[in-house]
Amino acid sequence: MRLLAHTNIDFLGKRKIAGILSFSMILMGLVSLVLKGGPLLGIDFTGGTLAQLQFAVPTNVAEIRLVLLENGFSRPTIQRFGSDNEMLIRMPAEETVQFSDRLKSALTDYEFTIRRLETVGPKIGEELKGKALWSVFYALLGILLYITIRFDRYYALGAVAALAHDVLITLGIFSLLNLEIDLAILAAFLTIVGYSLNDTIVVFDRIRENAKTQRRAEFYATVNRSINQTLGRTVITSLTTLMVVTTLFLIGGEVIKYFAFAMIVGVIVGTYSSIYVASPLMAALESRAQERSGK
Repeated sequence: MRLLAHTNIDFLGKRKIAGILSFSMILMGLVSLVLKGGPLLGIDFTGGTLAQLQFAVPTNVAEIRLVLLENGFSRPTIQRFGSDNEMLIRMPAEETVQFSDRLKSALTDYEFTIRRLETVGPKIGEELKGKALWSVFYALLGILLYITIRFDRYYALGAVAALAHDVLITLGIFSLLNLEIDLAILAAFLTIVGYSLNDTIVVFDRIRENAKTQRRAEFYATVNRSINQTLGRTVITSLTTLMVVTTLFLIGGEVIKYFAFAMIVGVIVGTYSSIYVASPLMAALESRAQERSGK
């Protein structure tokens, strides 16, 4: 038995409502990014030192922050990591000199072990930031060229708009929740781009097939029918992927937790955008082109 085999939902009839929803979500994220001066970047991009400390007993974050400030650490960023007795301490690049020794000296009243210590120089951080931006740009450019060749430029514009929509919303949610962007999260963004593109191409393939066999049908109706025909596959793929990334988020541990969270957001938004962003935009552009050509 096929899931959602004979649906007849008017997806494109709700495109204006979906457009308002997407615009509102993107706007909230952009406002948050502007107010905060951009995304909260991890030390991978800004440079600095990260230390993971495991205390012998549960310890208060505010207490540790106060001790570090009193001992000359100017901008410590501290957050709990998993259990009540583990913390991540991040310091900017200018504070990394003899960081381990200074940390042990400042926290002499506490029994702890340093489980992880990572240092990234500011020049390396800037280089990684530049490469990250270029990697996203080249990915979108390659996708634009690929879909233009496989379909046409209107399909390509619809797909790239959906991908930009997915990344902007995910980035905005990270900004609203004050979550850091590091190399793992960047990998999640690129994975989201690939996932969303795959879903979009499946829908586009069905639209192209139906457009060839149903030339007399109104194009919006053809697009709507195609989305309904691929809906079962879309829902099953999304649900199975969500099950995996949700499991990773819940029991995968702190190291992979925020990667999994980005993927959860991306899968939901990517499924939505294939239906309510890529397809409606492509249909509008194709319809106008057909009207201009007199077809």
